[in-house]
Amino acid sequence: MSASPVTAPMSGPGTVPSRPTSSHEINHHTRPQEHTMHNLMHEDLARAQMSARLGEAHQLRRGHQLARARRLGRKAELAAQQARLALARAL
Repeated sequence: MSASPVTAPMSGPGTVPSRPTSSHEINHHTRPQEHTMHNLMHEDLARAQMSARLGEAHQLRRGHQLARARRLGRKAELAAQQARLALARAL
């Protein structure tokens, strides 16, 4: 592939040729499907990253809930033990 610009053909006698176009511009305008596929790939990547973040947040939230449940369970066991001791002292 050469780096020289490509000029558009003249359309009739006495017409001025249009400005030279690079091969990149030609490929950019002639491949809209490629552009669409590129955008779709970016969307898929963003969707996957968001899904991963949501999964991570869900795991963190579940971990916090589990730790809180254990804390409250220990607190309830301590309260029950204190109630049993108070009842034993009262008898």
